[in-house]
Amino acid sequence: MIDPAMTDQADTRAQPIRVAYTVEQCWHPSPGGTAIAALRIARELATRSADVELHLVAGKHRVAPVAEFRPGGAVAMLPLARPLLYEGWTRLNWPKVESVAGEIDVAHATGLVPCGTAVPLVVTVHDLAFVHDPAKFSKQGVRTMNRSLAAIIRRADRVICSSEATRRDCVAAGISDELLRLVPLGVDIVAVSEADIDRVRRHYSLPDEFVLFVGTFEPRKNLARLAEAMRRPGMPGPLVVAGADGWGDMGVVDHGDTLFLGFIPDADLAPLYAAATVFAYPSEREGFGLPVAEAMAQGVAVVTSAGTSTEEVAGGAAVLVDPFDVDDIARGIVEAADRRSELTASARQRASELTWERSADLTLAVYRELAP
Repeated sequence: MIDPAMTDQADTRAQPIRVAYTVEQCWHPSPGGTAIAALRIARELATRSADVELHLVAGKHRVAPVAEFRPGGAVAMLPLARPLLYEGWTRLNWPKVESVAGEIDVAHATGLVPCGTAVPLVVTVHDLAFVHDPAKFSKQGVRTMNRSLAAIIRRADRVICSSEATRRDCVAAGISDELLRLVPLGVDIVAVSEADIDRVRRHYSLPDEFVLFVGTFEPRKNLARLAEAMRRPGMPGPLVVAGADGWGDMGVVDHGDTLFLGFIPDADLAPLYAAATVFAYPSEREGFGLPVAEAMAQGVAVVTSAGTSTEEVAGGAAVLVDPFDVDDIARGIVEAADRRSELTASARQRASELTWERSADLTLAVYRELAP
């Protein structure tokens, strides 16, 4: 709940809160959900111009990100490119975002790497999966993330977590509970017609029934166990995998029974979800799990992991499985297919509760705590 006192504070301010808002992850090779969350929340905050003034900041880049991850406004660029930018931010608290954003009240690092700044700092931490299983990340990535975590503990004035699971991980990692704020993510509710679904079926040569996975390819997504589960008898169609290349060995042995679609543009993503018989997302660990919310927004029967943030996202409207048990994943997929009509209504209802407007409201409330 938003503290009414924070709203009263906004009413007494003569000027909107000026925020340097980092969007560097939009240029990452696999921007993923962290970039989507930053852009969607920025879009909502832009509608609150009387309360907040965002100044988008990134490192030095010669080209724009791909269209799906392109920021909706001008981006002030710092003089360093990644990875030197991240080295400077985590080791030296430099370069400072206000050097290109101008006078600001708050700096918000919307990814794990805390930006350089001399004003109050907000950092969004989506997950700390690298702490639990560093072997599933690149060595350079783990080094950067560990330095980022240490810098967050030293310098952050508030830490935004997108799930209760991540909040617990942050406390265990040494971040003071008093600094943590829960800001669940939202989901885009996209209307999809039968014509849209038919177009996507034809374009990607999809079968009438299939089990869908959508996500960046990386080890913790658990594709190997999902693919193995799909080879059990009685599965409702083949496995269809969509997503951008990430890193690491997926451990998936291609027996020719899995259809890999690669990156899916926004125009095709919602119809792809809507076409699926079951959406399976037995990820080992997530910060939130946007694909689960996206599938639910299309009324798809969802299978996801018990005891993780995706169970929070599902809100009782999905079949839960043990992500480390292949037989249980298979059991959940069959159950979801059998309960498909029942799960459709509850999935849509749950998705309607996850709004970017609420995410933006809660983010603005955090800024109000820190703004002078």
